[in-house]
Amino acid sequence: MAKAITGAAASLLTPDDHVLVMIDHQSQMAFPVRSIDVALLRTNTGLLSRTAVGFSVPTVLTTVAKASFSGPLFPEISEAFGDAPVIDRSTMNCWEDPAITARVNEIGKGKLVFAGLWTSVCIVGPVLSALEQGFPAYVITDACGDVSDEAHERAVQRMVQAGAQPMTSLQYMLELQRDWARGATYDLVTGIARSNAGGYGIGIQYAKSMFGAQEGH
Repeated sequence: MAKAITGAAASLLTPDDHVLVMIDHQSQMAFPVRSIDVALLRTNTGLLSRTAVGFSVPTVLTTVAKASFSGPLFPEISEAFGDAPVIDRSTMNCWEDPAITARVNEIGKGKLVFAGLWTSVCIVGPVLSALEQGFPAYVITDACGDVSDEAHERAVQRMVQAGAQPMTSLQYMLELQRDWARGATYDLVTGIARSNAGGYGIGIQYAKSMFGAQEGH
């Protein structure tokens, strides 16, 4: 008979056990996205970016053909990461670019978290490649998008069948926080939630404004 032991599953993410890889959140790549409203995609991408910066998660930012075709990163990413380096490449699968894998190896974390455009091309490629090489891989599905619901859903299904773990941007942030008693990041998380987490954020604002409530109290 199993015995309950206080503690978290090893598969749950912590701020210092993974690399976040954000792929091709660029204007040209977003124009044909139909699997998610682009305004919501930008909101979720902003939440993800602010969370990564706030928790000091090592992050690889990459673009494809930025100058010649795909254009700049979403402003939500540039505003969060400032002048952080961005690796531009020609490969659809960023795992086939040695600059990307070299950077991941340099950071040296055991888990990888992916988000980007499009799910069925530029996310499937590196996720399947990383899984095959033995990395646990996670996909922030609501910070990804594709040209149709079918393309996005089949891509997510394909990655999950290969062993990837899907999650949402809000789930990612709350998984890194994990405990409302962690005061160092409490204001960070509730602040991001108020501006980027839809109805949940409005609820936090309401509770604090109306009767001074806080999460976990």
